[in-house]
Amino acid sequence: MSAFVTPTRTLISQAQLARPLGRTVYWTVFWVLTALFALAFLFPLYWMVSGGFKTPQQIIQTPPSLLPTSPAPGNFATAWRDMDLGRLILNTTLYAGGALAFQLVFDVAAAYALSKLRPVFGNGVLFAMLATLMIPTTVIVLPAYLTANDLPFTHWSLLNTPWAIWLPSVANAFNVFLLKRFFDSIPTELLAAAAIDGAGPLRTLWSVVLPMSRPILGVVSIFAVVGVWKDFLWPLLVLTDTSTQTVNVGINQLHVGVPENVFVAALAIASVPTIVFFLFFQRNIMAGLTAGAMKG
Repeated sequence: MSAFVTPTRTLISQAQLARPLGRTVYWTVFWVLTALFALAFLFPLYWMVSGGFKTPQQIIQTPPSLLPTSPAPGNFATAWRDMDLGRLILNTTLYAGGALAFQLVFDVAAAYALSKLRPVFGNGVLFAMLATLMIPTTVIVLPAYLTANDLPFTHWSLLNTPWAIWLPSVANAFNVFLLKRFFDSIPTELLAAAAIDGAGPLRTLWSVVLPMSRPILGVVSIFAVVGVWKDFLWPLLVLTDTSTQTVNVGINQLHVGVPENVFVAALAIASVPTIVFFLFFQRNIMAGLTAGAMKG
């Protein structure tokens, strides 16, 4: 019995691409659009970095200049020293690392239970978790703050402690949904084989599921770290002590009286860790987001 392969339908057919004119038009449009999208994404980053090299007069001049006429790299050293960026970045790294650890432990456990252990009312729990994504963040800020200020039953205050950042970040319905979708794509035969070999649910999760889940774990890690790093409103409310503030809150609090070029240099420095983290895990983004669509 012969097998027939259905040709993939694309915007431009293979016959048109085989013609010199069609091929020329296709690649011209492709590279022009690629250059435009790259410019749209990279130009704000370039504008921020170049602004850090400008003098106070040049950064506020009208019309603005694309290149600093008299580069002043000392602005970055001034920003690091005067705005205490080392401490702020260290604090934010601590909060982001803790949030990442808690999310990998609890969100993975929740997604694995919903996907493979099939608890009673599991679909209802998943629906309730996804429904929270429809609630604007600003709506729950006040009750969340009151809870963090006076923890139920214990009456502890989490303000100005890392727990005020770590605990709210654990309940991340979107990450749980991503992980569950990926776990659904893992063949049940693998889990059955592990059960035959005597592996319990935890051993199966550790030895079988997690090694196969590195792409989606990379995606969740990116979302967890970047989510804490870019957050402003919640740390502004719960971290009032200057020694515990994140880099976003600290720069906002300390920029008063600071020259504009030094302030822009501080913003450029603060963006470096997330850019490096993103470049390190960039291969996991598409791999993790598309892996959940695989058939087991």
